[in-house]
Amino acid sequence: MKRYYSRGEPSWTPWCRFRHHQVPAGIEQWLRDRGSLTARLKRAAQGDFRVNLLRQGWARPLDSERRLLGMRRGGIAILREVELLCGGVPWVFARTLIPARSLRGPARRLAVLGDRPLGEVLFTDPSMQRGVTQVARLLPGHTLFVSATAHLQPVESIWGRRTLFHLAGKPLLVNELFLPDIPTSRP
Repeated sequence: MKRYYSRGEPSWTPWCRFRHHQVPAGIEQWLRDRGSLTARLKRAAQGDFRVNLLRQGWARPLDSERRLLGMRRGGIAILREVELLCGGVPWVFARTLIPARSLRGPARRLAVLGDRPLGEVLFTDPSMQRGVTQVARLLPGHTLFVSATAHLQPVESIWGRRTLFHLAGKPLLVNELFLPDIPTSRP
């Protein structure tokens, strides 16, 4: 079983090889969903949905992200971190990495999304291809856990997934971390 782990990162495992009994039932349905998370959140929030842009700019990906994106050590990508809010409450922390080489052609528009949801762009583009999804349980020592929970009350752990997408043949990585206030009954 191929795992992606380095210091400060969780052990990312492809969903098909993950031990499903470890995941709380209410979170599992969010992790397994292959449709647009944006669309599902909008339905669950009955339209009271918005994106809160926390950070966007050039950065170096984490080691496992760099390997998954096929980037060289020291390569840079546009890093976009957002909270997806429903009813004004953050339900999801999303971290997207777009390598510099991916920002050509139609994918250039991804660098200027602002507070527009990435899912609306990805899932309406006929060139979008979805790759394998990996899941992980994130703990306080993990870099992404710290970023995702910085403005929340202390929590023991959160669950997340990450998916490698290709838009017009160019890779981008989307991490989606499910925060404690996300509903655990099927919306």
